[in-house]
Order: sequence, then structure tokens, then C-alpha cells
Amino acid sequence: MTARFERGFETLENEVADRELDVTGSIPDWLEGSLVRNGPAKFEVGGERVAHWFDGLGMLHRFGFEAGTVSYTNRFLRGETYRRATESGDLSGQFATGGGSWLRRIYGMLFGDTTDNANVHVARMGGRYLAMTEVPEYVEFDPASLETEGRFAFEDDLGGQLNCAHVIPDPHRGETVGLLTDFGRPSVYRFYRVRDGSARREEVATIQADRPTYVHSFALTERFVVLTEHPFDANPLSFFTPGGEGFVDFFDWRPEQGTTVHVMDRETGDVVARRRTDPFFVFHHVNAFERDGAVVVDLVTYRDADVVDGLFLGDWDDWLDEDGTNGTLRRYRIPLDGGRIESETLYDGCEMPRIAPRDRTRSYRSAYVQGSAERDGNHVAKVGVETGATRTWSEAGLFLEEPIVVPAPGSEAPTDEGVILVTALDADAGRSILLVLDAGTLEERARAPLPHHVPFGFHGRYFPEL
Repeated sequence: MTARFERGFETLENEVADRELDVTGSIPDWLEGSLVRNGPAKFEVGGERVAHWFDGLGMLHRFGFEAGTVSYTNRFLRGETYRRATESGDLSGQFATGGGSWLRRIYGMLFGDTTDNANVHVARMGGRYLAMTEVPEYVEFDPASLETEGRFAFEDDLGGQLNCAHVIPDPHRGETVGLLTDFGRPSVYRFYRVRDGSARREEVATIQADRPTYVHSFALTERFVVLTEHPFDANPLSFFTPGGEGFVDFFDWRPEQGTTVHVMDRETGDVVARRRTDPFFVFHHVNAFERDGAVVVDLVTYRDADVVDGLFLGDWDDWLDEDGTNGTLRRYRIPLDGGRIESETLYDGCEMPRIAPRDRTRSYRSAYVQGSAERDGNHVAKVGVETGATRTWSEAGLFLEEPIVVPAPGSEAPTDEGVILVTALDADAGRSILLVLDAGTLEERARAPLPHHVPFGFHGRYFPEL
């Protein structure tokens, strides 16, 4: 039986600018700002289809809200990788597509000739708006027109070959924290901060590793930074030997190593706790905070790294029938006094977790997640992380993406007073829509059809200043 979401992996060529969308329902008047989302949109290069979802050429999408209306703009990220792919059909050096020669890979890692197909996330740092991916190539874009303005360079010399595409803005300390991985003997995880308004990264903490893991996200508390080192790792020397089609081919799942959680002080860089637990794989952390002498970390776990293979474009249909490919929202308690890690399940079958911005690094009440894909659609859920209470929203034929939390101005309960912005593919209509859901009840408040389908994307942020 064929799934109905194939359109989510079809190329979108059409670009529009400031297209006002028809709205059914009512968008709150206080919603003034822009949601900017990032993700792959072109899956054919040089007459061939890319191998992996992560390798499609990136496109930005902006939803601008003003006085109860919403406008839509979308535009490809036109960097060097896009130019080379569209002009000469070359898409080498991606996550899982087009490894090229091993000499070319060595050159790219050592001398910075890496992909700028920044199709994973967006951030604001140094007063600039940046598209990001999993190598340290940051592409600046105009937040109004979404036009590509070129590669962005920080005012420092911090190095690394792997970039954690999830940086964490901390509104309570006025800084954004990120992570670079420097491959070598030994390799180094390098955490940094960028203070609001600055374009300089400052080193926060480092950890050495013989076999660095693939890190897509991490966690942050008021005092600590938390690295979850799952056993999907690589021998750095393997990057310099022939073989393999893309970056991901050099990583191995080694469950006998278990998963190690490192807790580091954000001021001194000292490791205050290092605990090992049973193996699991993780893409996304939800939040972390301190309670009763322990660090509490919420994240979406998988039993192994098979989910990475499941995201190859040729494997989607089989992947739906596999056991263990759905993420589980779990809570881990890491004691700082030397005790064992404890864990519990909060919600089964989810991904793309989000919380209210003001909840970051602090104890919180609710997480919002994208429900796992099924053949006829999926759902979004509001999960009470303390009470276990859940609410869900779904509609047959809709494939919902990452839920973005926008609190109402001045609200005392940021996860109840506000809205959830969700883009969705309407399988029946063959195009995408924007949904506005109530943050407290998940009831639909408004929807706005787009002029075309939008391929399934990754992440976005709401920028109230836009």
C-alpha cells in the first residue's frame, strides 16, 4: 500500500513574494511578526534524484503576520552549492549524496570547501539572519525578501568541521549557545556562546573524544550545557580513506558503548557530571533544567540509528512498516552527586519537539510535538511533561510538520496563552496550508492555503521583530 505523502518529497520550483493568503477563521490581532521555515525543496540535480531527504537544495519560507492577515514568501537559498548544482549538475559532499573523490573530501574538510546548502534551520546572531546546516557554513539572508546575501563569517577563529544546526537562544541570559566538532586526534566538541548583538563566538567548554558522535542538538540549563553522546560515532581517520557516498556513511552504530551524558558548567567549562546509560539515538532535545540536585533533560529517543537510514528517499514506504522508527519523548534525570541516571517515557510516537521560548533552560509544563507519520496523515500533540496529560489535533489527509509556539504578549502562562503555528501538506488538495491552533486547547483558530505544495521541511523560528 502506497503512502499519501509522496508530494512532500517532490521538487518545488515556484517562488512567490508577499502573497497575501486567504484566511478561514481568525488570526489574533496580537500576532505581529514572521515565521521563517527552512528545508529542502529541490530533489533532482543533474538528471538524478538525491539519495537522502537531508540533501535536497534548501528553500526558505516566510509567513508574515499583521493585523489578522498573513502573507507568504518563498525563495531558494542561492549559494555556491545551489549555483554548482543548477549550472553543472554537481551535488557532491552532502549528508548522504555525492561523496566525490576521497581527495576532494579531504580538501573540503581541511580547507573549508564545504557545502553551503544550509537547509536545516534559521537563527538570528550578530544582528543577522542566518540559514544553518551541519557544517560551519552560515548563509545570511534578507529577512523580508529572503534573498541570499552570501556566506556569513563570525569575528573569531573558532574551528570545526561539524556544526550543530540547533543553536539555543537563551532569552534569560541574552546569548545564544552553539556547538562545533573538530575532527582530529583527539577530536573536540567545542561549545560556544554568542552574546546578543555580537558576531563573536566565545568558547564555553570543550570535551575530547576519540570517536566523535553525530550531534544534531544538545540541551541547556540555567547553569549547565548538556551533551548527549550516543554511540553513533566515527573514526576521524575514516574521512580520509576511499569509500562511502556521503558524510553519514562514515558513522557506525556501536551499542556496546552505551550513551554518555556530559554536564558542563557554562561559566567555568568544568565537567560537573559524566554518566553512562543504555544506548539510544537522538536527533532532538526538548529542554533541560535543574531540580533537587540533578539535571533533568527531555529529548526524543530512538532505540538505534536505523532512523537515519529510514530517511533515504527510496526507503520511506518500507520505513512506515518498521518497528522502532518512531521517536519516544523521554525524561532523563542526571544526578550531580554520582548517582545513576533515571528515565521515564512521556509520550510515544513523535518528533520535532518545541516549547515556548521563555521556557528554555527552566522547569516547564508543556511540550508540543509532531506525531509520527502514518499513511493517511499524522497529528500534533501537547504533552504535559509533569502531569502526563495530552491533547492532540489531526485531520485526515493532513501531514503536519513542526509545531512552533508563539506566546501571547504579556501572558503569564506562556504554554497556554498563545498560538501554535503549523505548516501541513494537504494530500487531497495537493498543496500545503498554514494552521493556527490555540496553544491551550489545540483547537483550530485559523487556516490559510498556500499557492502550491511545500516539500517537507525541517525547522523554523518565529521572529516577533520582523
